[in-house]
Amino acid sequence: MKFRKVYIVTAVICLPLAAVMCRKAGEFPGSGYDPSLSGGMATVFDETSKAFGHAIPGLNEEGTHAHELGDHAVEQTFVTAPAPINSGLGPVFSNVSCISCHHNDGKGNPTAGLVNSSLLMRLSIPGVDEHGGPLPVYGFGGQLQDVSVFGQVPEAKVNINYTEQVITFPDGSVAQLRNPTYNLVNPYLPLPANLLTSPRMAPPFFGLGLLQNIPESTMLALADEQDANADGISGRPNYVWDPSLHKMMLGRFGLKANTATILTQVAAAYNQDMGITNYLFPKESCFGQLQADAYSDDPELPDSILNAAAFYIKTLAVPARRNVTDAEILQGEGIFNQINCSGCHIPTLQTGVEVNFPALSNQRIHPYTDLLLHDMGPGLADNRPDFTASGTEWKTPALWGIGLFERTNGTPFYLHDGRARTIQEAILWHGGEAATARTAFYNLSTQDRNALIKFIRSL
Repeated sequence: MKFRKVYIVTAVICLPLAAVMCRKAGEFPGSGYDPSLSGGMATVFDETSKAFGHAIPGLNEEGTHAHELGDHAVEQTFVTAPAPINSGLGPVFSNVSCISCHHNDGKGNPTAGLVNSSLLMRLSIPGVDEHGGPLPVYGFGGQLQDVSVFGQVPEAKVNINYTEQVITFPDGSVAQLRNPTYNLVNPYLPLPANLLTSPRMAPPFFGLGLLQNIPESTMLALADEQDANADGISGRPNYVWDPSLHKMMLGRFGLKANTATILTQVAAAYNQDMGITNYLFPKESCFGQLQADAYSDDPELPDSILNAAAFYIKTLAVPARRNVTDAEILQGEGIFNQINCSGCHIPTLQTGVEVNFPALSNQRIHPYTDLLLHDMGPGLADNRPDFTASGTEWKTPALWGIGLFERTNGTPFYLHDGRARTIQEAILWHGGEAATARTAFYNLSTQDRNALIKFIRSL
């Protein structure tokens, strides 16, 4: 079992007693907060490849044990049943462990079908299920399983082809965008003609406990579905069915905000990504299909392991911002706000009260997201609805930690399917509600574009 060093920031403010007695309580000024503390009290100072893997400070002995147990769980490789340890892989699946997709608790690579791939393909046909979610495909379910155990066959394989598009800035600088085309080949059953697909790359683990603790009222206050302020941005919430609480809830997680809680996100990943049944998803991902096994071992994942894995992800800290007083970074921050990137990527939010986790409770954090759905235009559209999310809408991803993806992942990839190889490419893919900001970025001078990107890389 490994232990990680956690760096905790403690601020001690000493005020003369007389001043305290003579002054009324007032709102703490925003200028008094340290902008490097991206996760508030749940911030750690680490710029290495392990920056995303620290526990939040203040866990008691029981919490520390649960976090370490969950850490161990997400690193375990599952094998084919029957087996005494980590049994139940497949019969068809996408990967063999959590960490195989979420490299160093972060993102991964859009290399479909390989062991280090973090790309999966969601499937559905037009219509909705009994809870308003995507309608599964007969013989394939809601997610393509492109790997299989010995003796079975994958549901299909995914081929990705990229075409290059050259963008020339007004100042003569050149950027290249790669446009992916996805094809499903060698399906074990014929695919329906009205098949809907959505490629999605695994998002980072860290900071999710803070995002789960953002009050629903805060998110709804940020929504502007009718664009009442006429800024071209009309974020709106997604409401989804949560199987753990058996009710419709506000979506927060997943690339289309199609999951409400960390527990459900983790349980669904075990089931859909690895074929591991659990108490929330007790049926095999290929239940009723030709590949389904005949073992009577469901649920395959012990409740304690599922809960520990969810606890681990809930209690991962956020890496601090770097170089917050750098003049060029401050210039880039001003441009970020000036061209209204901050209209969706909200810099600062306040978490709600969480009595069991002080580091997650009532924290001023800087995730740069509103957790809402936005129309990103036809260039990024998957044309596949997901609960109330349309085929052109995506959830605003948090930007904290984005400057460390190269260190945690080797080669960084951005956007929902990893098509963008640089932050500049990711910005140039923005359309729809972000088209105005994208055009403003396009028209910036080279110096201003570099300052903006340097600021984003500091997050």
